[in-house]
Amino acid sequence: MVRTSVDRVWIDPAALRCRTLRIGALPVVNAVLDRLGFDDLVAAYLPEPDARCRLAPAKAIGVMVRNLAVGRRPLYGLTAWAGGYEPGRLGLSAGETAALNDDKTGRALDVLFAADRASLLTALSLRVIHRYRLEVSELHNDSTSITLYGAYRDENGTARAGVRPPRPARGHSKDHRPDLKQLVQILTVTADGAVPLTYRLADGNTEDSTTHIDTWDTLVNLVGGPDFTYIADCKLATRDNMDHIAGGGGRFLTVLPRSRKEDGIGRTWMASGTPGWEQVSRRPGRRKNAPDDIYWAAQAPACSAEGHRICWIRSSAKRTDDAAARLDRIERARARLSELDRTLAAPRCQLKTRSAVEAAATAILTDTGAARWVRAEVTDTVSYQHRQQNPGRPGKNTVYRRIEHHHFHIEAVTNADAVAFDAASDGCFPFITNTDAPAADLLRMYKAQPHLERRHATYKGVIEAAPVMLHNDARIDALSFCLYAALLVHALIERQLRQAMTTNGIPSLPLYHEDRACKAPTATRVFEILEPLAATAIVHDDQILTINAPTLDTLQTQLITLLKVPHSAYAPTATPPRNSR
Repeated sequence: MVRTSVDRVWIDPAALRCRTLRIGALPVVNAVLDRLGFDDLVAAYLPEPDARCRLAPAKAIGVMVRNLAVGRRPLYGLTAWAGGYEPGRLGLSAGETAALNDDKTGRALDVLFAADRASLLTALSLRVIHRYRLEVSELHNDSTSITLYGAYRDENGTARAGVRPPRPARGHSKDHRPDLKQLVQILTVTADGAVPLTYRLADGNTEDSTTHIDTWDTLVNLVGGPDFTYIADCKLATRDNMDHIAGGGGRFLTVLPRSRKEDGIGRTWMASGTPGWEQVSRRPGRRKNAPDDIYWAAQAPACSAEGHRICWIRSSAKRTDDAAARLDRIERARARLSELDRTLAAPRCQLKTRSAVEAAATAILTDTGAARWVRAEVTDTVSYQHRQQNPGRPGKNTVYRRIEHHHFHIEAVTNADAVAFDAASDGCFPFITNTDAPAADLLRMYKAQPHLERRHATYKGVIEAAPVMLHNDARIDALSFCLYAALLVHALIERQLRQAMTTNGIPSLPLYHEDRACKAPTATRVFEILEPLAATAIVHDDQILTINAPTLDTLQTQLITLLKVPHSAYAPTATPPRNSR
């Protein structure tokens, strides 16, 4: 037997085992959570755990947030997931990992739901603002639907622990699943890095226009006053919403809906050829050899019914797209009407009456969306046929009856006046605001709104907030806080990395396959690159003898350096015991 010595204890090499301890992106996630003091903050707002409790609820919440950030597992899979890491990286002791099961995490969500989560969220948001020096002069708001799969009972609004959880219901499904119940998540982010600042989960049938007043009031209390521009989609443009913000000394910016009378007045004004367009932005086209994207602006001659300013914007790219879309609809309508005309000429055509033919033509125009520009003119040519009324050889007393044969013909006629009218406002959309900011600034602010859509995509696609598999509505509400915290981690990592690239003059990083350049790295891709990192432990009789730290390649080293994560964060956290027995 070969004998080796570790602290004068003889061991058998055949009994040695290698164990892999995952590290992955946890040090990067922990760096963000530690900077925010997240674990201590959650513990401060949750009640003291029972002395008999093997796992404090605050620690279970911390594990769930880390799991959601780097790769979601169901509650029943947390034990297996956490078992692959050193407990210290998850904020756990050695004995607490085994206590991490779906029952403990479910009960931790119950405790979180009963806590003062509104104050907890405010405290967390304030730490994000101050410790990351966020600029909060422009805040973007939008909502998205969270799909629920399974049988959810009809809630009657009964409060739990003094709080009524959001009610799953059917509403306007943004996932195009009207057959499923849903919840509505309302998210507000900063223009500075699209960092989430606050969120709220609402009933599944909540109408977007009814959420803005409460959201704006929350933001005023959070940032300490109304000195910010609140930017949202067209659901903001109601009298109650705009008057509330303006009356409170705030600023807002949104798009005027097409249903408003002012939109029609503006398009008539543009069709008259009177707007004095002024170029406010120009940038290269999205594709190679594509023309520049140019934006023009013109102030509307009159304010809205509420007395707010309307500024029209015209986009060259959208102008081309609108014209092409209209032409495509017209051509499809004409082609289908021609096909219908050929069908009418067939001997066995089932459309025997004028009303049936007109109904078929109307259906085509409605289906193609071309009813505004194309009309179907139906002509009826009648031919007559005489046939004797009774059988037998015809004679001078034979009675004949006249039979009418209707031959229908359809001609597609384009309404040139309607086409010319709409072409005058191709690529145009109106802003409504109570600010006196230049049109170029209005365009710049609103063009940041799609960044919020990408946060929704991360929330539902990467962190996998939808579909929700929990059936307890209180736990769903509590889980939404953990999902929000995970989304916050993603956003802060992306903001810090992109700022570091700008500071160090790095235009791109080779993050894509085949070392292709990435100009705007995402946290998801960073996690994928760091995921293979793991420590190797040498184990004897279930005791760790030594742990070898992973070796980082050049790209991994560059990433953690830009993110200001020390190399020591990838060193082993467990200390090998002096006695290896």
